[in-house]
Amino acid sequence: MGWELPLDDIANYLPNLYTPEDLHEFWQKTLDEAADHPLNVTAEPVEDTPLRSVAVYDVTFAGFGGQPIRAWYLVPKDADGTRATVIEYIGYGGGRGLPHEWLYWSAVGHPHLVMDTRGQGSAWRTGDTPDTGSSGSPRVPGFLTDGLPDRDSYYYRRLFTDAVRAVDAAALLPFADRERLVTAGTSQGGALALAAAALHPTVAGAMPNVPFLCDIRRSAHLATQGPYAELVKWCRTHRAEAGAALAMTAYFDLAVLAPRASCPALFSVALRDETCPPSGGYAAFNHYGGRKKMIAYEWNDHEGGEAFLQREQAEWLSRLF
Repeated sequence: MGWELPLDDIANYLPNLYTPEDLHEFWQKTLDEAADHPLNVTAEPVEDTPLRSVAVYDVTFAGFGGQPIRAWYLVPKDADGTRATVIEYIGYGGGRGLPHEWLYWSAVGHPHLVMDTRGQGSAWRTGDTPDTGSSGSPRVPGFLTDGLPDRDSYYYRRLFTDAVRAVDAAALLPFADRERLVTAGTSQGGALALAAAALHPTVAGAMPNVPFLCDIRRSAHLATQGPYAELVKWCRTHRAEAGAALAMTAYFDLAVLAPRASCPALFSVALRDETCPPSGGYAAFNHYGGRKKMIAYEWNDHEGGEAFLQREQAEWLSRLF
């Protein structure tokens, strides 16, 4: 923990972060432009599956720029439309994979939408959604520097918009209760769960786990592994533009966006996490605008609570409604 705040201090970490004056206007304009495109939700039943207790749908909806985003939707066979729908986002480099990789929430009894991640889905799980909106600007291999330093071309402008549109898509799916839409995810997925909660007014709950993109500048200095190294390399190479690029990332920093969220949230961090430093998670948590709870795993790295956390999340979700 020598690279992080002392354990006694980390839970109270509340940095004074730069907030762009036009933060609200930027996201309102972005989401209004997305709303100009019909959502075009389709949900095709998947028949070729070994699953017997879960109905699987292959979902497509229009994300940023009207570009098609793929997803899986898993519904318990006894679903009656009264249980919360969990909208899950995926960690860095992963895609939606195969339906049987996502059985936990439907086994608990919840309809479960798993959004594919544009352009990713090759590092550790397959994906099916290309990033047709990329500017193609030079970048460090990966996604974190795609579009820097231009906020309008930045990769996470597209991905955050996809995450918000996934909430709209979930509300239209069979057996979904549009009053009980809950976002969830780990690492990058945790960042997207927070982004959707901050940017979509009807999200009823959020479960961000070891979230990425929180207090970005500090986290990039602290992280010893994972995708923050891409940002460090970019700034090292683009010395003259580094300050402007880091200031621009405030539009996508979940510790900056967190005060906009008002729904209940269950956060979790791992205190030995060198990929998404826990102080970033606490920065988002302490700035968060809604009712909130934090679970901290003292001895864990970026794997966090895993199955132990899933049980905590299921219990929290059952109490939420």
